[in-house]
Amino acid sequence: MTAQDNKLGDTDDKIFVGKGDELAWLTLALANRHGLVTGATGTGKTVTLQVMAEGFARAGVPVFAADIKGDLSGISEVGEAKDFIVKRASEMGLNFQPDQFSTVFWDVFGEQGHPVRATITEMGPLLLARMLDLNDVQEGVLNVAFRVADDNGLALIDLKDLRALLDAIVPDSGKKGPDAEEDPLAPIRKAAQGFGNVTKATVGTIQRQLLVLENQGGTKFFGEPALTLKDFMKTDRDGRGMVNILVADKLMQSPRLYATFLLWMLSELFEELPEAGDLPKPKLVFFFDEAHLLFNDAPKALMDKIEQVVRLIRSKGVGVYFVTQNPIDVPDRVLGQMGNRVQHALRAFTPRDQKAVAAAAQTFRPNPKLDTAKVIMELGKGEALVSFLEGNGTPAMVERVMIRPPSARIGPITPEERKAIMDASPLKGKYDTAVDAESAYEIIQKRIAGTAAPADGQAGSGGGLLGQIGSIVGTVFGTNTGRNRLTTGQRIARDVTRTVTDKVVGGVVADLGKSVGGQLGGSVGRALVRGALGGLLRR
Repeated sequence: MTAQDNKLGDTDDKIFVGKGDELAWLTLALANRHGLVTGATGTGKTVTLQVMAEGFARAGVPVFAADIKGDLSGISEVGEAKDFIVKRASEMGLNFQPDQFSTVFWDVFGEQGHPVRATITEMGPLLLARMLDLNDVQEGVLNVAFRVADDNGLALIDLKDLRALLDAIVPDSGKKGPDAEEDPLAPIRKAAQGFGNVTKATVGTIQRQLLVLENQGGTKFFGEPALTLKDFMKTDRDGRGMVNILVADKLMQSPRLYATFLLWMLSELFEELPEAGDLPKPKLVFFFDEAHLLFNDAPKALMDKIEQVVRLIRSKGVGVYFVTQNPIDVPDRVLGQMGNRVQHALRAFTPRDQKAVAAAAQTFRPNPKLDTAKVIMELGKGEALVSFLEGNGTPAMVERVMIRPPSARIGPITPEERKAIMDASPLKGKYDTAVDAESAYEIIQKRIAGTAAPADGQAGSGGGLLGQIGSIVGTVFGTNTGRNRLTTGQRIARDVTRTVTDKVVGGVVADLGKSVGGQLGGSVGRALVRGALGGLLRR
């Protein structure tokens, strides 16, 4: 089969990537076996990423890609038949035909794309601890906070919710006299101490790290409406996969936020998608640029979870492609999961560079015609060593190829073009306006003011409509009022009604929690199941 057999080289089951002595095809049925695109700066990694993204989109596979430099945005506009592009296409036997692809732009800061938000509960304690760079003791206290929130129906949506909860679990050091008013947050503090020693100093350190996160833009990231990942997995009216581009130039100024955010998305996909087995083509392909940031300083517990997610998400129909400079940036146990490889040029100026070249050469299936380590240092711009999985799932012998030219524009689009695309987006208006629903902060403030039921470890003390019902009932019968502020009638009624109220409201909450499934809105389930990376398991 030749590249001319199909428009722009692709077939129904393969993507044409490049040509050397042999044609380089990426088989769609094996694209969920993950991949790696590596090479020094300026060697053509972004163009290779664009070629692969275009091929997936043409095949009806949605794509998500982080755009670090803004160059990938050109995929949304019609390509230009420039001389060097036409020449390269002609040398490969291609008839260059300009094209463009349906694109949705996303931006954590909401400036150059639809806002991307997650809730604190969805992020989970493990990823949040890494984002905050917490030590083991501080991470333990954060886990206590999440457990207390789960047990007491406190929805953790944004950073002010987490701040309020952390303040609430700090032991009350004030002296208590016989006439002192009862601490309205005493049940929460007692519950926290039941899981281990929570000190004011440790909580203070976490609060300071939250301030750093806020200064990096975390306030905009945490909130509602939270991102629905199925919005990534759409096709346009022509049946092509939508290309979702995360505008990451500003986000890269906070590399830990960037890496943790993308890891969160990967873990959410892992938790949400059903088992699919081996499909004719992936459900979604995920390109993770600057992948080394994911693994830098990651503790062993997190590395174990990353390896687990990468290894198992294949069966969910998701392909993960890491893009980075050196293959040694990716740990061996994760690198072993990357079946499809594209290696651009590396320069061996330092001992580390030489190690990277040797490691890259050793990861390919040898080709007797090539000295792989030598060729890696000789590759020109746009050239690469390629080894994709063959029909039986084994790597093909490494080949030196010239990457085909993209059919869409190479390079960034203008602000006016971006605005036009966003105005015509099918998701316009869904995420653009932030919503500040009642959650942990508001509930805790009400308890301090004496207008909400205290946290007696019952799920019915959560927010939303049920929380309001419980508050009203509790106010009437005195079940949510401090011991020293009860009337005689309320004190008598309280002991009789508190158990009944808790059981009724708690039972309704438990049933509603099951029916709501994954909707975080009211955070109504007592036992919230957390997934592989500590986020809320929503099924």
